[in-house]
Amino acid sequence: MKLHLTLIMTLLYGFLQAQDKIALYSVIPNLKDTANIEKNTPELYSYIPQEIKHSKIFLILPGGGYTHHAMDHEGHQVAKRLNEQGYCAFVLKYRLPTSKQQIDKRIAPIEDAQRALIVVKEYVKGLKIKKPKFGVLGFSAGGHLASTLSTHFASDYNHQNLSSKDLRPDFSVLVYPVISMEDGVTHNGSKTNLIGPDFQPEDVIRFSNEKNINKKTPPAYLIHAKDDKAVPIENSLRYQNELNKYKIPNYLFVYEKGGHGFGMNNKQEPLDWFENMLEWLENVKL
Repeated sequence: MKLHLTLIMTLLYGFLQAQDKIALYSVIPNLKDTANIEKNTPELYSYIPQEIKHSKIFLILPGGGYTHHAMDHEGHQVAKRLNEQGYCAFVLKYRLPTSKQQIDKRIAPIEDAQRALIVVKEYVKGLKIKKPKFGVLGFSAGGHLASTLSTHFASDYNHQNLSSKDLRPDFSVLVYPVISMEDGVTHNGSKTNLIGPDFQPEDVIRFSNEKNINKKTPPAYLIHAKDDKAVPIENSLRYQNELNKYKIPNYLFVYEKGGHGFGMNNKQEPLDWFENMLEWLENVKL
């Protein structure tokens, strides 16, 4: 009976962890008066392990082509695996860009990502972690948003008078990320949903994040498969090449096979990018 009760309490603890939702805004910005955002409200979930073993904090951004969120295998499952190893993690369901709801749909996702980073930093103060380092982990279109967060930190999209230091992640992990908005390299669906359907040259440049890298861009760990037909590996290669120009620490974990959207588990190859990524982060200077 006691063992049965312990099992129930353990399961309940895990369930409560997944349900720990943190308010992101008191008032959601960049919203049209007529917008119905019931199904497109930003949400932030915290995953705090019973024993915190590491000082690195992860903000996770699931992919979905800026049309939906792969919240399970690119969000909650990732946070749980990090928890198992003693890392704190947060999963963001950012707003999907739509001109029906937002005054400027192009910046709705990055508004939420920047706000989430600030909220996470404030939240973690209560955990009394010594010298925490805050990173962003994004998949596919979430990888594009993660790279936007990692390169647009000089712009305070929420107009809160925050500095680059406040808005800059300490590291980024980009999993089969959309990086560029240029034709032939980008993922056309993500591009259309974020800055289309009428593409302005300045927007293509603005959201091609390999063009926004400078000497202050944080170190990055990238993961991509050579046979990814949805988001060509050229995206990760361009980001890495620009990081190398500024001698910013980085690593590109390459699969020969795997396609797109495999999350943490590439069933076509035995190598585990996730464990390799954690080892790299524990050894790189941030």
